[in-house]
Amino acid sequence: MSPGRGADRSKTERSRGASHQDARGAVDDSIDAAVTRFTDAVEAVRSRTSGPLVTAVRALVYGVAIATAAVGVVVLVAVAAVRALDIVVPGEVWAAHLIMSAVFGLAGAWAWSKRRRSGTVRT
Repeated sequence: MSPGRGADRSKTERSRGASHQDARGAVDDSIDAAVTRFTDAVEAVRSRTSGPLVTAVRALVYGVAIATAAVGVVVLVAVAAVRALDIVVPGEVWAAHLIMSAVFGLAGAWAWSKRRRSGTVRT
């Protein structure tokens, strides 16, 4: 720092961002304005790039977590249904398996009928 530009200020005042002064003691706002414009520009670029990227990654992570939990819930519900059917339906456990396979088969057939065929428009 040159002797004419704020040499009488303490280190604490300089670190707190006290105004820059020229040799005559007048406040030089052009440096503060330039720094403000620079920080505004950096913040604008950051909000346009990092913001959407963070949102997309957050959605991806939550989506994977929810999908994993949903698969676990479906498996546990299927196991519980087979156990409940084994208790309710008389006979061996194969009857419960037969009923559950019919339920999942019908659900699969319904989902297959709702699929979107490539090249055709659904009305």
